[in-house]
Amino acid sequence: MKISDSNVNIVAPAQKVWLALTVPELVKQWQYGSDLLTTWEPGTSIIFRNEWEGQVFEQKGTVLEFTPTSRLKYSLFFPHPNLQDIPEHYFFMTYELKEVDGITSLLIRQEDPRPLPSDDGNNDGPDVLSYLKELVEVKMR
Repeated sequence: MKISDSNVNIVAPAQKVWLALTVPELVKQWQYGSDLLTTWEPGTSIIFRNEWEGQVFEQKGTVLEFTPTSRLKYSLFFPHPNLQDIPEHYFFMTYELKEVDGITSLLIRQEDPRPLPSDDGNNDGPDVLSYLKELVEVKMR
């Protein structure tokens, strides 16, 4: 299983960061323009829907943990031509927040058991953590 951790310190209270992670209108602003559909109740579904070049893409999964302002975990399946939609092909996203003196440290962990070829570490996509930090520190004032 591949595990990737990303950390970012955001100059804002954990409550504000939490809102950016869980409110669909805010998530859309930093998470690739995705529409978020969920109730956040553990055991319920979560869907990220995005449209690109006229095609609709959906990642779907299940909310596993939801502890307001501190921890969030869900599973996701990202459709891929060589991957069946089976539990072994879901990856897991965990968000952990810790606030000290008005600065929130956010750890994002992705646990990925999928048998996909490696991407050679070449990630030219948008830096969503920078978008999240800017959203919380600048746009949500």
